[in-house]
Formats: sequence, structure tokens, C-alpha cells
Amino acid sequence: MDKSKVKLAMAPIGWTNDDMPDLGAENSFQQCVSEMALAGYSGSEVGNKYPSDPEVLKPMLDIRGLQICNQWFSSFLASKPFAEVEKDFRAQLGFLKAMGSDVIGPSEQTRSCQGDLKTSVFSGKAVFNKDEFNSLCDGMNKLGDIANGEGLKLAFHHHMGTGVQTMEETDRFLNDTDPGKVHLLYDSGHFAFSQEDPVAALQKYISRVGHVHLKDLRTDVYATVKAQDMPFLDAVRAGVFTVPGDGSIDFPSIFKILEDNKYSGWMVVEAEQDPAKANPFEYALKARNYIKENAGI
Repeated sequence: MDKSKVKLAMAPIGWTNDDMPDLGAENSFQQCVSEMALAGYSGSEVGNKYPSDPEVLKPMLDIRGLQICNQWFSSFLASKPFAEVEKDFRAQLGFLKAMGSDVIGPSEQTRSCQGDLKTSVFSGKAVFNKDEFNSLCDGMNKLGDIANGEGLKLAFHHHMGTGVQTMEETDRFLNDTDPGKVHLLYDSGHFAFSQEDPVAALQKYISRVGHVHLKDLRTDVYATVKAQDMPFLDAVRAGVFTVPGDGSIDFPSIFKILEDNKYSGWMVVEAEQDPAKANPFEYALKARNYIKENAGI
């Protein structure tokens, strides 16, 4: 891959989990970003322990050679008035712009079960009716237009437990949104968890990919998760995800598709695990070495 076009980041979720704060409660923000930099990454997404004031956060990242590359945004376009979602979206855009970021990553959270510890992520996922899907796509086009106007790219995050999880749902979403305003945040782990082929998914959607999350899947843990019909967060706690090269996903093929199609942007190692079981610095190094060996960056 071209090092001048593809940059590598690490998500803080391996150190501290936003949805389950007890995972990594002992790990500080300073430790997290210092270990990211030490492991050889140049970017980071935003975690729950990060200072929210750009004037505080930016110098702490600058001194470590790190840049904020993206931030999750919970959208509710299928269930809330657009003006309400827009207000929150513009506020987050302001933060990201101040941080020098070029991507914002919405995920539609209307009836999402991803954070529900009582609901199976397999049988309890959100399913949108026609009106809800139309509201989502229309609203996302509008948010994409707003992001473009601020110099940022909107990259929509398909996600387990949501109304855009499967390839069929992703097809529909991409077909009904404007390619100039709405890109896809491709996540290898979520397609694999949804029993889709992550390599085939990337090949199909590569023209729309604006941001990349690299996470691997442990098939032995996944078999237990599926057999027990687990909620999503219980699956995470059980260790279903890991870093690239430590699970079953064919990352060399993923890297080849990105390279062949001259992908330009961020690749983010984002593998939520229990840091008490999977030392985040060790796994950050493991992923960094694997990517250097297999992607050349």
C-alpha cells in the first residue's frame, strides 16, 4: 500500500470500552494514547476518557504524533425529528473540525439492540419498515451534505444489532443514498459477525468505502456466542473480536482489494476486547506488526 495515501490508526476501545465502562476502568487516557503512539500508530478515534475540549486534547495528541481520524455519531434519523439530529451532528462536526479530522462516522441507533444486555443480537436486531428506511436515507443525505460543507466526509457505519447490518440492508442503504454525500465505513468484523463474507463485501462496496475498521473474529468463540444466542456486548466480553491476524478473517485479500482500488484514507484497528484478558498494548503491537508484514505500511 502507498504510505502517502493510507494511514493507520488505533481505536481506544481495546483500552476502555464506551458501552461497558468496567472493561478497562483501570486504564487512563494518557496510558491509552501513549501506548498507541509507542506501538507505531499515527491516528486514533475518540474514546469516553478523551478530553472533550479540542484545546486540551489536541496538544496531548500532537506531542505523541497522533491525530483524531474519526468519531462515532449515534444518529436517530428513523425515529427523531431531523432538526434534533442535525443539532447534535453539527456540534460533533465542530469538535472534529477543530481536531483536524476529515471523517465522521454515524451509525443509526433507532431500536438498536447492540447495547441491550437482555436481547439477542441475532434475533433482536432492529428491522426498519419502508418509511423508517426512507427517513434514514433522506436524513443521511442531508447530514452528508452538511459534513461536505464543513470539509469532512460522512462514512456510515453498518453495525450489529442495527437496521443496517446485513449486506442486503447495506445494498439498500447505499442504493438509496447519494455517493457524493454518503460513504461507507467498512467494518470487517461486523460483516463477519453478521455471517457475511467480509472479503466479498469489500469487493462489492469498495467504490463507496470512505473509512475502514479492521477487526478479526475468533470462530471458536463465535460458535459459542451463536449457540447461546448472546447479546452483542456479552459476545464482546466473551472475546469474539480480536486484532487482525489473530482470528479467521482473510486480511491479505482485504489489503489487496484496498490496494488494487487505490484506497486513500484511514485504516483503523478496532477490536473491542476485555483488556484484563487481552493486554491492549501487546495486541496493538501484534496488529501493527501483522499489518506491516501483510500490507506494507
